[in-house]
Amino acid sequence: MQVLQAGSHKFVLLEPDLEFLTSVVRQAGFQAKLEDHSRTITLDLVAADREAPLLLFDAADPGNLGWFSRCQFYVDGQTGNVLQTPLVLGNRRDPSGRILPTAVRLQIRKELPASFRLPGRQPVTEQMLYALLYNFLSALLTTGVGVCGKGVVKPLAGRTQTAGPRN
Repeated sequence: MQVLQAGSHKFVLLEPDLEFLTSVVRQAGFQAKLEDHSRTITLDLVAADREAPLLLFDAADPGNLGWFSRCQFYVDGQTGNVLQTPLVLGNRRDPSGRILPTAVRLQIRKELPASFRLPGRQPVTEQMLYALLYNFLSALLTTGVGVCGKGVVKPLAGRTQTAGPRN
């Protein structure tokens, strides 16, 4: 981890170990393809042995209230930002354009403002990033992640579509 100062702005530059990230992803039950960029790491994740969709649900739907009450992570549906984390989530699609129910794309920001804090006012370090990633991936498989608002991220589980008009 490094601290960079550009004028009056300070940034924390995370330097996660890609092999360790891959290990964390495997331990959580996913297969991943990693791409390292200058400011982000992109992970294309697949829960290969899973038949049910990942537990990414619409937090606004009253039918998903049980999921909402026990989830630990929330995603801004318009931007894909996982709230209070350096993670950005997106759906993955098959070649015909349909959303894949057992796959997501996750981006980890490596460049953060020095004032950035995780819940509980914890500063971000590589070790905290590994724990956060494992907990987030585990939540996708077991407890659920809520999507707040409509936009680019589409829910995969629970009541994902509203009922049509009655005949």
